[in-house]
Amino acid sequence: MTTTPNRPDSTIANHTTERPAPMKDNAAQTSGLRPHPTEPSLVPKGITIGLAFFALTLSLSGYGFRLAVGEELSAVLRHAAMLVPAFVIGIPLLFWLGSLVMNKVTGSSIQRRNAITLGLLTSSVAMLWLMGTYS
Repeated sequence: MTTTPNRPDSTIANHTTERPAPMKDNAAQTSGLRPHPTEPSLVPKGITIGLAFFALTLSLSGYGFRLAVGEELSAVLRHAAMLVPAFVIGIPLLFWLGSLVMNKVTGSSIQRRNAITLGLLTSSVAMLWLMGTYS
């Protein structure tokens, strides 16, 4: 065995790679699992409100054109009275009710605002798809 001359012992002691022992009192830390966050992860209100305005704008966008072309006001209003609430209120409401059912049945923690935002996003995509199909 050879020792390194001219090397003080303090240099060797400074370069040790000891790891601290894991804490034994936290079961999640010793098993490698992450603990659940205490605060819910929510979509910002601005995004939810923005998607609501976008869905409303999309659902109303074609009716001005239909009136300008010459369709009767009563026919346009009758069509709008069915279609606008179905997309702006109906689809997000179904997503919200689905989140309530999933929370009861599976015990998951789906936040209501997230479900409403997903419903608004889905209705906006569905309206864009219908507009693209019939244009």
